[in-house]
Amino acid sequence: MSKNENFLTIKENGTNEIIIKKSRFIASIARSNTVEEAMAFIKKISKKYHDANHNTYAYTIGLNDDQVKASDNGEPSGTAGIPELRALQLMKLKNVTVVVTRYFGGIKLGAGGLIRAYSNSVTQAAEKIGVIKRGLQQELIFSVAYNRFDEVNHYLKEKQIFIADTNYATDVQIKVFLDEENQKQFEDDLTNLLAGKVKFTLGEKRYNEIPVTQNNFHEQ
Repeated sequence: MSKNENFLTIKENGTNEIIIKKSRFIASIARSNTVEEAMAFIKKISKKYHDANHNTYAYTIGLNDDQVKASDNGEPSGTAGIPELRALQLMKLKNVTVVVTRYFGGIKLGAGGLIRAYSNSVTQAAEKIGVIKRGLQQELIFSVAYNRFDEVNHYLKEKQIFIADTNYATDVQIKVFLDEENQKQFEDDLTNLLAGKVKFTLGEKRYNEIPVTQNNFHEQ
């Protein structure tokens, strides 16, 4: 599996509001796999906040930002939609649509202030909702003796590898999912840790969603 089959996106749809100089900025963000889904979400949010001064938006569809669009919806050119799109791209988020609704509070922010406000609205919304890595992974099944389980469990936590299933029989059977590029290193590490007393069986391949924390975000 090549690394470009993994991508970052938001954990779930959600909203976040910030207030800057009495103006309300409500960022509504959603997963979108097609332009049609993106436009339907934009229409829905714009209808919900039909009384707002502006419903600006941006979306990026495809693992290589194949289809992108941004709209200032009446704000000065380049102060809303493009900063929102850049915020999504800086966070490396894919297949995401964001609509930032503004209720004007009476104090003008200026071009620079608007750019920062709309960009920060997107970033803070994504951070609040959470980011996940979605990628194709290989299931790996192996067994360890009961008296070695704690060591293995410590290793898995240290490497941030999640146990998919555990079966307690004669030995402890463990199932994990790994990016294929990490599989050999994992097998080598476990073989060394357990002095060769481990065998691996390949299971299915499937797309999984792995939480991305502040600690490992930069590694993605």
